Amino acid sequence: MLFKSIVIITRENMGKVLIYTKGYCSYCVAAKNLFDKKKVPYEEIRIDEHPEQKETMVEKSRGRKTVPQIFINDQHIGGCDDLFELENQGKLNALLETEEAEAKIQHRRVIILGTGPAGYTAAIYTARANLNPLIFSGPQKGGQLTTTTEVENFPGFENGIDGNELMNNMEKQAKRFDTEIVFGEITKVDLSKKPFLLYQNNEVFSCDSLIIATGATAKYLGLESEDRFKNRGVSACATCDGFFYKGQKVAVVGGGDTALEEAAYLTNFCERVFLIHRRDELRGSKAMQDRVLANEKIEIVWDSVIEEVLGDDQQGMTDLTVKNVKTGQIKPLGVKGLFVAIGHKPNTDLFKGVLDMDASGYLLPSPGSCKMNIDGVFACGDVMDSHYRQAITAAGMGCMAAIDTERWLAGQ
Repeated sequence: MLFKSIVIITRENMGKVLIYTKGYCSYCVAAKNLFDKKKVPYEEIRIDEHPEQKETMVEKSRGRKTVPQIFINDQHIGGCDDLFELENQGKLNALLETEEAEAKIQHRRVIILGTGPAGYTAAIYTARANLNPLIFSGPQKGGQLTTTTEVENFPGFENGIDGNELMNNMEKQAKRFDTEIVFGEITKVDLSKKPFLLYQNNEVFSCDSLIIATGATAKYLGLESEDRFKNRGVSACATCDGFFYKGQKVAVVGGGDTALEEAAYLTNFCERVFLIHRRDELRGSKAMQDRVLANEKIEIVWDSVIEEVLGDDQQGMTDLTVKNVKTGQIKPLGVKGLFVAIGHKPNTDLFKGVLDMDASGYLLPSPGSCKMNIDGVFACGDVMDSHYRQAITAAGMGCMAAIDTERWLAGQ
């Protein structure tokens, strides 16, 4: 039986929450789901439906041009990452003036971490095997595909499908077989004994077997100026934040499929898109390269890297400079926004020193399987795949991990 901690909220002292959001924004969904889980009501303003509120949001958030932007009792909390940082530090309830009762340990035969194609596929297969899986959404419900506007290479969709719609369909399919989905992420694990123990703030979960499908998150360049203007001109999600740059010039940095797709998507809003790439040829698929090279709104800045993001505290980012790696020439681009699409880092920090992984942090299962070096722990998807990194391969690995898990449990 599953016991849930109880959130006690009184109407008299409950913090008033305001969230600025837009459609097709996984970070907005994540923030709202956290408040829903805590049973905290909130006021939502969709800036894509009410564009007149866009400048109000930017002004109130001191220049931030990303969604969501969250306010509690008129205090600016920040975006989704800021909200979850407060939650992980145990400070959010104090701001909301709520209390949580002490939680009992909640046990499952199978717990799955992550709700991308790998996690949802693993859930579908283990649920159909009557293992009643519990799946944690992670900080980005639906994974990386929720920041993708169009998926053209997932089998079964002749004309392609929006990334959000694809992940919503997978979620509904998992729920159809009675998968239970818990919003949020696990903050600590103990794999040293059976059953395994997993912690989500003050809640404790145990399981006989664990499937890790935590995926990967976007990398940033590591520039001090980039960090200074993050959310104030610098973003890692064109789908979420391209709306803010309607009629303006922006830049995308990267040369893979993600960068090419973000550049193409931004042409729906922006006057011009500069695609900055450090080499003289792109790394993305031939189909995506053809689309970008044929788009008159996209200008590729070859053999170049970002030297510095320019701006000030009042205006946020105002421009950036690029450096040609062959000539050493530095020049401004005349852009108001920068979208970083240079790859991803596997989400494996929870398992460092416990599970086998390579130098980059990707998990290393036993050859020909999804089994990790601890019995009962399995991995699938981008958290273990640094080579293919496709939705369809992630889904296939989710199937493999589920079958490995089912057979392992049957042998116990």
